[in-house]
Amino acid sequence: MNTFRTFQLRNLEDTPGFETMSEHQRMVTRVVGSVLPFKTNNYVCEQLIDWNNVPEDPMFQLTFPQEEMLDPAHFARIADLLNAGASREQVKAAAREIQLSLNPHPAGQVEMNAGYLEEEVVAGVQHKYRETVLFFPTQGQTCHAYCTYCFRWPQFVQLDDLKFASKEIDRLVSYLRLHPTVSDVLFTGGDPMIMRTELIRSYVEPLLDDALEINTIRFGTKAPAYWPYKFTDGEEADDLLRLFEQIVASGRHLAIMAHYSHPVELSTDVAQQALRRIIETGAVVRCQAPLIRHVNDSATAWAEMITTEVKLGAVPYYMFVERDTGAKRYFEVPLVEAYQIYTDAYKQVSGLARTWRGPSMSATPGKVLVDGIVEVAGEKVMALKFVQARNPDWVNKLFFAAYDEQASWLDELRPAFGEEKFFYIDELNNMKVDTAERVQLITTRAA
Repeated sequence: MNTFRTFQLRNLEDTPGFETMSEHQRMVTRVVGSVLPFKTNNYVCEQLIDWNNVPEDPMFQLTFPQEEMLDPAHFARIADLLNAGASREQVKAAAREIQLSLNPHPAGQVEMNAGYLEEEVVAGVQHKYRETVLFFPTQGQTCHAYCTYCFRWPQFVQLDDLKFASKEIDRLVSYLRLHPTVSDVLFTGGDPMIMRTELIRSYVEPLLDDALEINTIRFGTKAPAYWPYKFTDGEEADDLLRLFEQIVASGRHLAIMAHYSHPVELSTDVAQQALRRIIETGAVVRCQAPLIRHVNDSATAWAEMITTEVKLGAVPYYMFVERDTGAKRYFEVPLVEAYQIYTDAYKQVSGLARTWRGPSMSATPGKVLVDGIVEVAGEKVMALKFVQARNPDWVNKLFFAAYDEQASWLDELRPAFGEEKFFYIDELNNMKVDTAERVQLITTRAA
């Protein structure tokens, strides 16, 4: 039986591999880890990180803070405080100012994605797309280890007013009853697979009521990559797999949305065993990850990862673009380069492996795909397409942006052919106004 151990700033010296880190790397971990969340575990350190290749090793980059993740002035400010022996409260106050400057909740998550019951926000619920509701169980708002690129980083730094979480499954059920168009519920976080099976079951079983007409249960998780023993070791793992079988036996589709960021995460025997055991329950494992500078920004890495996923019975699903939050500047890949990496990887895999879409931006209006770079009427342009949207009528509709080799996010692009704005802008602005008015009304009533 493998014992799970985590390592954070408070016990950094105990981290496997700590002795191989330079003094500078240790200092960087403490400085950046005071602002952005840092946590790793014994499996990641002992089986995934190549300590002979630190700091360049992709898994080290994926889990350990790097100096360039912070603006130089921000890094110096925290470093000076730590070197001067500042109090914990002083460091925390400075870190909070920096955190709030890093766009902690992008793409309208706080206001525009909120779900409402009787003009009250339903805690722990996001409802951006018609068919899918996201639910954030309180006990699942942490992870086995933190990815340095994670756009959910505010969940882990005690920004309480910006944290999505709820223990109230009854409120979720009431919300679903009022929204019969919802077919999918996605448990997310954090990582719901950090919870014990007993807790997961308490959240899932109420959704298996046929009156709700929920067709699909999804779990967004990094556990198969960061702690595969969750699915392989002991009675707890067996119980979890029995729950998966129960969901499938109810006639629903069970999707494990597994986050694999690099081929090495699929290379260990226990990771492969975990995948096999999950799939044997009847669940479908769908794999997704962002394209991340310093970690997987090569076609070779993606082709190897995608091919391995298919070989092991999983389904490649999405290549995401790093969101405009947190340490974005360190990890971002310009959209033109991202499209080329995706295309070059796509060419290297078989037809069965070509089920994954990308590069896709989860932006305010929806998931926007860079669908091609073409020349139209003598102008080089970027073909874009919604694969999911706040307004379902936008889905699968092509539109064009002027070619831009520097842009790394949707709001950095400008329309092609001299157009003033993209086709969805006016309607999106109206949505924002409606949301603001609703929030103001709720705030007024509460006062």
